[in-house]
Amino acid sequence: DIATAADVAVQTVFNHFDSKEALFFDGRTPWVEGIAAAVTARPHGTGPLAALRDYVESDLHQLLEQEAQPEHRSYLEALAQSTSLQERERTLVEEAGGRVAAALASALAATEQPDSASVDLLSRLAADLFLVAGRVLVLANRRRVLGTERGAAARGPGHATTAATLGMLEDGVRRLARQLDVRID
Repeated sequence: DIATAADVAVQTVFNHFDSKEALFFDGRTPWVEGIAAAVTARPHGTGPLAALRDYVESDLHQLLEQEAQPEHRSYLEALAQSTSLQERERTLVEEAGGRVAAALASALAATEQPDSASVDLLSRLAADLFLVAGRVLVLANRRRVLGTERGAAARGPGHATTAATLGMLEDGVRRLARQLDVRID
């Protein structure tokens, strides 16, 4: 359909995109690179964990509001009905997690740390915790928008829930960092 609308051959479309799923998500996933970049290019005086939390919180607020707009309903419906799109989205979250973990490990290794294995473990845990929490909040919001939730969950996550969730994760990662003797900021 896209090739026809663009008046090009189907192969031309797939010269630019490796799959239908890649085409579907094109331009919709700046967070895959952006989240790691937020850690790497954080302002002077901002710790890597704080940069991670700030980026995720801001991105989630924007995404939850965007996906609640009526013009995005068909996008959400397509996602809800396609296991291949859901799989691709999970793969993107995993890819982002790897990038964030590497960015965190690099930022932490730039300071003198007693144990690189602890730095790697903490970096991977922090990256995955923040991304999984974000995914849970996004999926809850999508169920709300599509009307598939009943009861209290039908309200979906608000800004306060998002901020509280990420704040608790940040506190937990900081406590774990102290236990592992890793300086996080």
